Amino acid sequence: MTGSTFKLAVIVNCYNYAEYVGRSVRSVLAQGRSDCELIVVDDGSTDASWEVIGQTGVTAYRIENSGQRRACAFGLDRTTAPFVLFLDADDELAPGALDAIIPHLQPSIAKLQFCLSRIDGNNNHLGSAVPEPELLRTTGDLRERVRKTGAYISPPTSGNVFRRDLCELLHDAEYDNAVDGIIILAAPFFGEVVSLPEELGLYRVHGRNMSGVGRTIDADKIEQHMQRFKNLIEHLNRVMPNDAKPRQLDVERTFFYLEKKMILASINGRMGRYRQIPKLVRIIIGEYFSPARKFALSLFHILIALLPFGISRHLIEIRYRPELRTVAALTKTVIRNSG
Repeated sequence: MTGSTFKLAVIVNCYNYAEYVGRSVRSVLAQGRSDCELIVVDDGSTDASWEVIGQTGVTAYRIENSGQRRACAFGLDRTTAPFVLFLDADDELAPGALDAIIPHLQPSIAKLQFCLSRIDGNNNHLGSAVPEPELLRTTGDLRERVRKTGAYISPPTSGNVFRRDLCELLHDAEYDNAVDGIIILAAPFFGEVVSLPEELGLYRVHGRNMSGVGRTIDADKIEQHMQRFKNLIEHLNRVMPNDAKPRQLDVERTFFYLEKKMILASINGRMGRYRQIPKLVRIIIGEYFSPARKFALSLFHILIALLPFGISRHLIEIRYRPELRTVAALTKTVIRNSG
């Protein structure tokens, strides 16, 4: 079977995930789709990953360690499939996932996205999905949302299927080591974004995730995120289709940048962090959220700008770590930092 007969390629990128990569590969094979191509790229692993991959009998390549983006680009160059799903080696597809995904893959679709169930290193489910299904149902002009906020509701890498021409942007993203940057941000400008509010994959939360989900927030990481975001916006402005170029993005007016700026000030204990509140609240009010979510987001940003720095930092942790979003966790935070 030649690559041109495939409707979708799943590219599994692996670096030192010997304990997970076999499950990841088998989750794709178990889909039983003859119109799906599977390619595994071992990014110079130093553990037993390559041996585990070899035992699966799938098409696989071992390259010198070069980072997630380059490993995925290497795999991309070895398929001609019109759509690509980059599956992290510690994540999995749920049974029947491709049966639900492939019928939606039409030429006008730039990206299809779906929810991922969160699991830990021992395969225990952790509660809410990423993103939560009701958030993925949000409708509206995603181009305008990106212009205002610098982002839109999107799952991590393994919860996305991209049209091939969009994936080609990875070759020019030398500023980024991750794969879920420019191709996610640019998708609404290159075609339709289809959202399936179903949990069609498993996202593993553990200490070595590249994503920030489940990790402690610190100032260095926030600064890195801000610089990466600036690079992403510059890249997007360069490659934006002609019909969108007249309204390019101003990075310092986006919600993402303003929020990170206020969070950084809170983490570092800087005075004047409240100055971003009016701009942030205006953007939130204009978003496509429910009234309850608008209120919750506005209240969160007001609280982290005005409360004592200790409580503010813990509230930030709760916002970015779903497993801490409980009444008990919030109460513990307030008590621990009071008095």
